[in-house]
Amino acid sequence: MSFMSDLLEVRAFQQKGSFGIFAQQFIQAGTLLMFWGGRILPWEKFQALSEDWRIHSAQVEENLFIVPLSMDDETNFINHSCNPNAGFSSPVSIEAMRDILPGEEICFDYAMCDSLPYDQFTCACGDPACRGQISGDDWRLPELQKRYRGYFSPYLERRIKNR
Repeated sequence: MSFMSDLLEVRAFQQKGSFGIFAQQFIQAGTLLMFWGGRILPWEKFQALSEDWRIHSAQVEENLFIVPLSMDDETNFINHSCNPNAGFSSPVSIEAMRDILPGEEICFDYAMCDSLPYDQFTCACGDPACRGQISGDDWRLPELQKRYRGYFSPYLERRIKNR
């Protein structure tokens, strides 16, 4: 089972033609926002999943992925942004990187957890800092390593430290 804070809500996001997770009230930096629950699969089994399942999953360790138990899991609706307000506090938990205002969408940068080419896409976040193309190699970008230090998934923090 997953957990999503009562400070958040899922709602339709007209601009993206999809859904997102939004702050219902002011959220202080460092606040726990969600835990992902699900089953852990190795890369070989993960690749065999349909795209619908893969895009709602996250890499949590070298060659390991957490896959939701249900497509209805409300934590599935957290989106990517090239200018995120949330990051990792463990392999499966997300916290506020900065203060978040009511009505603001909760987003993290997929570079914080992805190191394999399973979720490459053209970004539509609309931020002036948008990278355009998102790939499993983005964690290697020095500017992202500096900006997201302390908010990468622990396995990527280790990789960066040992480079």
